[in-house]
Amino acid sequence: MRFGARFALAVTVLVATVTACGAPDGGGSRARTAEDCAPYSRYGRHPGTEVTVYASNQDREADLFEATWADFAACTGIDVQYEGDGEFEAQIQVRVDGGNAPDVAFFPQPSLLERFARAGELKPASPEVAALARRGWSKDWNGYATVNGTLYGTPLVANVKSFVWYSPKFFRDRGLSVPRTWNELMDVTKKIAASDVKPWCAGIASGESTGWPLTDWIEDVLLRQSGPDVFDQWVAHKIPFNDPRVIKAMDTVGSLLKNDRYANGGYGPARSMASIAYQEGGTPILSGDCAMHRQASFYAEHWPEGTEIGPDKDVFAFLLPGEDGASRPVLGGGVFTAAFSDRPEVRAFQEYLATADFANARMKKGPFVSANKGVDLANAANPVDRLSVRLLQNPRTQFRFDGSDLMPAAVGAGTFWKGAVDWIGGKSTEKVADSIERSWPRR
Repeated sequence: MRFGARFALAVTVLVATVTACGAPDGGGSRARTAEDCAPYSRYGRHPGTEVTVYASNQDREADLFEATWADFAACTGIDVQYEGDGEFEAQIQVRVDGGNAPDVAFFPQPSLLERFARAGELKPASPEVAALARRGWSKDWNGYATVNGTLYGTPLVANVKSFVWYSPKFFRDRGLSVPRTWNELMDVTKKIAASDVKPWCAGIASGESTGWPLTDWIEDVLLRQSGPDVFDQWVAHKIPFNDPRVIKAMDTVGSLLKNDRYANGGYGPARSMASIAYQEGGTPILSGDCAMHRQASFYAEHWPEGTEIGPDKDVFAFLLPGEDGASRPVLGGGVFTAAFSDRPEVRAFQEYLATADFANARMKKGPFVSANKGVDLANAANPVDRLSVRLLQNPRTQFRFDGSDLMPAAVGAGTFWKGAVDWIGGKSTEKVADSIERSWPRR
């Protein structure tokens, strides 16, 4: 589906007037004053220019992006053309090979960004963007978009994946406490199952990306059972994909999600999750047909309209507990901007996206998380977003980026995702892990 907003600018002494088509929230067609445009003067004027953007974000997420940069576009005169595609990971290569690369792309996997950088397709970040990156993000975050010492992009979106969404009322009515350790989580799971409610629900269908919610589960459990160092070795293939510790993590996840007593609440047998869209995976919590749904902070955007988030609201979230209550690493992910073009208007747009101003403006419009150090917690749309930003800004957090997003794309966005689907369908842990290990590219 395409989402476009066209902006044209005519400036008088005091008033900037813009004509727009299809701009979200009505923001594109209102008049901008000189005061409105003052924050964007640093980006210069680029009337009559166009910047094309290609990403996976669609529907409301796309609308909110467009609404956020509407003022920037109107005040600079740049026609920002956005296209959201649910098959982004597969189609971006087709676009580039066909000579139809976008000016800017939002990459949900650093490994995919790296592939285009190594092929010489991406443009290095400008000095202005690099300066913003150093000021706004940690060395680790900037490292995800750095290839051979060159920075190609900046983080756009961040998320915390180690959340378990639940109904506070469901827990309260049954005398359940939020678990602080893995054993406590299993106790809660068993108690809920004994009450004839399946404790877990999930959906893993996501077009050509089907399977990623399961790979997130496996990574999160491996991080908790074996620690960050083993996780890093596994992602870098310094230990094989089918290492015994990985097998243990998969079997632990399987004890919950491949168990018909525990999953898939509100939908059917455990394997039904392969046909449930990930956006709908947690909704049975609202009807009481399921108690818990492990999914990232961005799932706040997928609850039905009107759902309230908070410790005494319809839904809330707790961190997936570890082996003990003292150490709980955080698995997360993010989206990175990178440019295939090097025109002045493209550089200006990429620079704006790298600012804390953009992140704060986007947060004010709805659920959104950024790891930018300049993000104001007061702008968080809900308590889970606020908790996520606090975790990301805390230097003591043991943060690890989504492993499948860091692995070679053929594995992380290929055989691992596919293998997870085969696994939930009944294929054995060992066969799936062995198959993925054999698929790892040989150097």
